[in-house]
Amino acid sequence: KMNYGRKTPSTYRSNPSVYSHATGRSSTNLHSKMSRSTRSVRIPWYQRPLLKNNQYIDIQKGAMLIGLFAIFLSLFTIGTSIFDIYCYAMAAPGSTHYGYYIISYEFVYVGNKHVRNMLIVFALFSLIMALINFVTSVLLCVALRKEYEKKVMPWLWTFAIFTVWRALALIFFAIVNDLYFAYNVIMVLLWSVFCLVSIYGWAVVYSLFLELVDLTKLEDLAHLRMGTMASLHASTANSLAGSRPTTPHSTVSTMPVG
Repeated sequence: KMNYGRKTPSTYRSNPSVYSHATGRSSTNLHSKMSRSTRSVRIPWYQRPLLKNNQYIDIQKGAMLIGLFAIFLSLFTIGTSIFDIYCYAMAAPGSTHYGYYIISYEFVYVGNKHVRNMLIVFALFSLIMALINFVTSVLLCVALRKEYEKKVMPWLWTFAIFTVWRALALIFFAIVNDLYFAYNVIMVLLWSVFCLVSIYGWAVVYSLFLELVDLTKLEDLAHLRMGTMASLHASTANSLAGSRPTTPHSTVSTMPVG
């Protein structure tokens, strides 16, 4: 006996995301729904979320905070990179300056020419990457509010490259510069903290990205099931209407009139 009162599954959720104003999607109940559909499927290690929601971590709110942190870090890097390039230019070996200056350039490295050129390269490329990362960070905040996982991808790539580059710059800067001066010490301490926060923040956003991707797959599967159920229902109704002179579910008669 066929059940014609069966409801088609709905892809809308009762608790929309706190950051979603247009899609109505939420990853709050994702893990419980995925546990039934992907229990027997082996997921590659790179597609497993690095962090999960618990009583201490809220992935959605944490990702938004990381997006704001990335914007701040980009602006901070732009400012310090311009300042470093200016200092290297003013303290070039053999240069002479006259007059009163607000700052002293004694903290600027003036030793080996190749080492000094590497410091300039680190500062210059940090400036370029910070400008790119600023744009992708703004796009990240917009993407997180509307839960567009595809628009999160550019930030994941640029911020990962930016973090690795700044970690290498930090190591090189700490080795070749004299940590006797306050500026050098402050930069080493700040960037040590920034690199650690950046690594953790990238893991948070990547985990949310994987959840949004899985959520999209579940919604696509639900839409496919709805379409299949609708077409099956239509074909079944047509076959029943044309197989008997009078169907028990319809008042339409197929007996010839004559």
